[in-house]
Amino acid sequence: MATTNPELTSQPVRAPRSALSEGWKQLRTPLIYLLPALIIMMLITFYPLAFQVWMSFTDYGVIKEEGKQTLNPFGPNGTTPPNYRPAQYVGFRNYLDIVTNNPQFVARLGGNFDFWRLLAFNLWWTFSNVGFHVALGVIIAVLLNVEGLWGRKIYRAIYILPMVLPNIVVATVWRNMFDDQYGSINQLINLLITPFGFDPVQIRWFNQIQDPIPGIGLPLSYYAMLIANIWLGWPFMTIVATGALQSIPKEMYEAASIDGATGLQQFWRITLPLLRPAMVPAAMVGIVTTFNLFHVIYFMSGGGPLGRTEIMVTQAFKLINVNQLYGVAAAFSVIIALVLIPIFLITNKISRATESYDV
Repeated sequence: MATTNPELTSQPVRAPRSALSEGWKQLRTPLIYLLPALIIMMLITFYPLAFQVWMSFTDYGVIKEEGKQTLNPFGPNGTTPPNYRPAQYVGFRNYLDIVTNNPQFVARLGGNFDFWRLLAFNLWWTFSNVGFHVALGVIIAVLLNVEGLWGRKIYRAIYILPMVLPNIVVATVWRNMFDDQYGSINQLINLLITPFGFDPVQIRWFNQIQDPIPGIGLPLSYYAMLIANIWLGWPFMTIVATGALQSIPKEMYEAASIDGATGLQQFWRITLPLLRPAMVPAAMVGIVTTFNLFHVIYFMSGGGPLGRTEIMVTQAFKLINVNQLYGVAAAFSVIIALVLIPIFLITNKISRATESYDV
């Protein structure tokens, strides 16, 4: 006769756990560990971003027509100042004023504002500079990687110099070098041309309005800043290229030499393809950095002459510090992000920077 175990019959039958419950059980521990970092990121990164987006839809700023308006609702003894006025929601008005070059808005900024000219110059400034940075960086890295080069370590230490100097110092020094009266650039030019009977020149690098090259609508100040920024930017690309060159097996060059490949053919068929995985991400970093390169533009030309060398970040800075239009400046910053994101995605698509490379 069969008997029943009383312990088994008395144990309650548990219902099977749902997939949601199992998923939460697996995620619970990782989320607890991530929670402190998430809270800090919310406070120092995401909250300011969200606040700026909100501010771009308001008239947040000092409204001079209504008197000196304070933006701080907390006055002495915790009372609200009488001249405090909360920001008013204006919808897309800030964005429309910017992209349509609203005449009243342009007049308020001094009359030299043109958004589409600003954007075109900003893009040209970015890609022309990064092109020089990458080309010079690769060429110099290859030259310094030649076997038996004397003093290679000294050269590599020297080219780090532009990267360790503070950017404001670099921009100020170059600004003084291009000074039309006492700058070393004009003095050097005069030193070279006066022995041949030419009169001394006093080139007004940052104030000359007429374009130096007919048909190319770029002022002389652009070329001065281009020279300065090339000097500033190529070392980073050289460092990246040097690291990538060290990883190329020498056996590949030896095999190419046995097959009769010349040095130039080895450069195009071996060096450049193997440098690409390192140089493309570096170039993308250079694009973002140069697009927002504030100090060279602001401290060298100040956006002049007539705002023709202004870029978007220097214009946003002036909207805040000169015009005190914080809402408009916030909209400007959002537009900068909206411009940079497609550039990043298109460049990434073309260059396949985030894909793996099977060499």
